[in-house]
Amino acid sequence: MVSFMHSIDIAKMNKKKPHQNKYSFEEIIGDSPAMKEAKELATRIATSNSTVLLTGESGTGKELVARNIHLRSKRSEGPFIAINCSAIPETLMESEIFGHEKGAFTGALERRLGCFELANGGTIFLDEIAEMPVGTQSKLLRVIEERTFRRLGSKTEIDVDVRIVAATNKQPLKAVEAGELRNDLYYRLNVFTISLPPLRDRLGDIPILTEALIQQLNKKHDKNVKGTTDRVLKMFSTHNWPGNVRELRNVVERSLIVCDKDLIEDKHLPVLEQREVSPSANSVAIPVGTTVAEAEKQLIYKTLEFTENNKTRAAEILGVSLKTLHNKLNLYDAEAQN
Repeated sequence: MVSFMHSIDIAKMNKKKPHQNKYSFEEIIGDSPAMKEAKELATRIATSNSTVLLTGESGTGKELVARNIHLRSKRSEGPFIAINCSAIPETLMESEIFGHEKGAFTGALERRLGCFELANGGTIFLDEIAEMPVGTQSKLLRVIEERTFRRLGSKTEIDVDVRIVAATNKQPLKAVEAGELRNDLYYRLNVFTISLPPLRDRLGDIPILTEALIQQLNKKHDKNVKGTTDRVLKMFSTHNWPGNVRELRNVVERSLIVCDKDLIEDKHLPVLEQREVSPSANSVAIPVGTTVAEAEKQLIYKTLEFTENNKTRAAEILGVSLKTLHNKLNLYDAEAQN
């Protein structure tokens, strides 16, 4: 039998305090309203045993958040087991998750413990949960409900004490509608949902992310790069970042390695596709005589138009909290009805 344990990350957390560990919420960098909201929610729920569902595009940091939730939990000294459901063939999925007995199938030459057994007393992170075969999802649902499972080829029930953190880069309800994610499993996982914003919706975080990445990568590559030019940061702010923070890290790493100066310049960068923005898309004309309140209203609506009604991004651009933006919009709606 071919082993796919390379797709499973087994991390036994040490006994250091959270801020001393490799993973800490401080490493989840970002001051945008959406990231602050995600970090605050993760901090509040970390000490509970509740199941958590993380949503967000690939590269937004879902596993980092999952590790931090584990680190700040009462299970922090237990194991953290991460499994990428999209990286394991369907025929091997149940064996990887639940384990198997010797002789359970052709090639099963010895007993093997699955992820749930390995994670006992700790946390299991099921990444890309919507990629798990539907048949396996039904067995996972039973584990969540009854906290017991059986290895393949065994009739013995095994009790397990595991916290489940799942993640998906798809919109969960759309995955349910498409038949990729069981409806009952979704509602079992959706005790707490934390949504991580794509990098293009928090462009204001790019300077501090870039600075932090340069500091990390200097140590990795024994370099002493001080930062980037303003032109580079401007180029970063006009790139769409389909790969999110993971892509930014790769770009910074590549540029830092070839950089022979104190600052990373545009000539050190790989080719970045720039967004085309028309002048009217990011400007608003306010005639003299307009009240401050009316000008603010026009600016908010124009910003929402620019962000295609993405309120999180609009709040970030406007420099206000998401709650403040919602309050303003509710006020405008109430005024329109009067």
